Amino acid sequence: MYKCIVIDDEELARALLISYIDKLDYLELVADFENPVEAISTIKSEAIDLLFLDIQMPNLKGTDFAKIIPSSTKIIFTTAYSEYALQGYELNALDYLLKPITFERFLQAVNKLETKNTIAKPVNDTITIKSGYDLHKIQLKNITHIESDSEYVNFYIVDGKKIMSHQTLKSLEKSLDPNLFMRVHRSFIVNKTKVTSLKGRDLLLSTLNIPVSDSYYEKVKQQLF
Repeated sequence: MYKCIVIDDEELARALLISYIDKLDYLELVADFENPVEAISTIKSEAIDLLFLDIQMPNLKGTDFAKIIPSSTKIIFTTAYSEYALQGYELNALDYLLKPITFERFLQAVNKLETKNTIAKPVNDTITIKSGYDLHKIQLKNITHIESDSEYVNFYIVDGKKIMSHQTLKSLEKSLDPNLFMRVHRSFIVNKTKVTSLKGRDLLLSTLNIPVSDSYYEKVKQQLF
């Protein structure tokens, strides 16, 4: 889940971006602002992953604001003026969206964030799962998929075993290696190596069907097929 902020002095432009963010389960809107100065305290107090930032605004231009925020916050510039594109890329922006912004173009930009965060890095090949008073040490490659079950998650293992753990899918997703695991639905994370095909809106893990939600469908096709 990536925490986002939208900054744009045009109300309609903010509303459009917010509607796009709401379509994607892996984006969380923290706040939206008309003035970039108003966003400073929120950015300082919260770990913001992604900033949708208009360039041409009164008081403070988006390109100037971008220079004072934490480097860990990725920026997607939004503007009606194409002449600002070069300046946006010079600031190492994730992408540059020219208004009016279509959902397809928005999705392309957001997927770049996913790509940057899937750079391979050393990880343990096992996970310790707490289930009640028991601890289970499982090899990650042996987990086929993980399913949300209210305040619990179920880990499904290749030998047919199911382990229930008291945690949320949202919190678990952040700790899993994105090179191996992928969220495909509000209720499901799958092991990418276990996926055999995509039929309609279902992923097949051998003979098991896992539904893919609309908001993840394009990402699933791009990363798995």
